[in-house]
Amino acid sequence: MADPKVSDVKKYLNGILKINKKYVTTERLSRYVGIYPEIINECLTYFEPTLKMDPEFNLMEIVGKLKEYIVDKEENKTPVIKKPAIRKNELEEYESIQDFIYRKLTYGGVVDRNAQLSDHDLRVLKKLITEEQNKRKK
Repeated sequence: MADPKVSDVKKYLNGILKINKKYVTTERLSRYVGIYPEIINECLTYFEPTLKMDPEFNLMEIVGKLKEYIVDKEENKTPVIKKPAIRKNELEEYESIQDFIYRKLTYGGVVDRNAQLSDHDLRVLKKLITEEQNKRKK
């Protein structure tokens, strides 16, 4: 079984904790959250496999497991590395694709086979190519 989404687990946990009852079933949680009990059961069987068989299972028993799961997933979350945007003035430095290639990949007018383009340079080249294609379409 695939791991449940953290956002779904957070939604169910918040619903369980806000109900303010000692005994919370999936039926009661579904009325509070607005999601069918079968869908809630499908997600929460990851934490308690007998949940589908027992419709009167008390969800307050798995609150600790839900909290641990959320903490573990948020600790292991890899940060998204933001790529610096390509500015218009960077593109205006080059008259065309050929100008870009001449400046970046040649040495004294001769093609340098050992020249390496960075990720940013590749993104600039891609942007130049799409602009050239758009011009040709018009």
